[in-house]
Amino acid sequence: METTGYLASILIGISLGLIGGGGSILTVPVLVYLFAVDTVLATTYSLFVVGSTSLAGSFPYFKKGLIDVKTAVFFGIPSIIAVFLTRHYLLPHVPEHIMNVGSFALTKSILLMLFFAVLMVFASYSMIKKGSEDQPASQRPANAIGVIVQGTMVGIVTGLIGAGGGFLIIPALVNLLKLPMKTAIGTSLIIIAVNSLTGFWFSLGQTYIQWPFLLTVTLIAIVGIFIGSYLSTKIDGKKLKPAFGWFVLIMGVYILIKETLLK
Repeated sequence: METTGYLASILIGISLGLIGGGGSILTVPVLVYLFAVDTVLATTYSLFVVGSTSLAGSFPYFKKGLIDVKTAVFFGIPSIIAVFLTRHYLLPHVPEHIMNVGSFALTKSILLMLFFAVLMVFASYSMIKKGSEDQPASQRPANAIGVIVQGTMVGIVTGLIGAGGGFLIIPALVNLLKLPMKTAIGTSLIIIAVNSLTGFWFSLGQTYIQWPFLLTVTLIAIVGIFIGSYLSTKIDGKKLKPAFGWFVLIMGVYILIKETLLK
């Protein structure tokens, strides 16, 4: 299973490099199901893996001038605040045992995985459909309140389950701030990197980190993002996005079934 886990770690980076998102949503399932990492600890590890991989992947976009720094700051500030509040005040106060429904015991770990699975289903929908992010941006004025709300939502998602939230960030940047698609991807990567690494920093001291394992997974994912970036020059990521969306949907449904019916 560990060998499969390391191979899957490459896919995390390849997805980020090829289609600009989706890879981070695989990180926690890979850590939990293939490496048998505790769910809460997996969300912390995921923050480091996703943040480091996205940071590495953002450099080519920065060199090409495809990162809107002002937008990253404007979108990122509410996200970072939400990450901090979630990691410090919301997540620690979720009880380990929440409730019983018949013979089914809803625990903190199961709740996080169920929340993660639901987000995977929503993320898969945004990948499968011919979304507005693939269309020219509208001409309406940018909605500052909408951007702040989206940034806050992304921060909560990042803080709770360690996912970067690219499937929320990219549509917001394109539709609300009217960024070109490639600039939106580059800006999204830097936002994901800052949010995730900040969330990881907030989590230090709260748990024991197995650095050799974490760095190994991270380095493999970084190799993957450079492979994905190279493939993006040869393959149209938009054509692969729906197929990856179906894969994420299947994974989300599997997690829902595994965490409820197979417990």
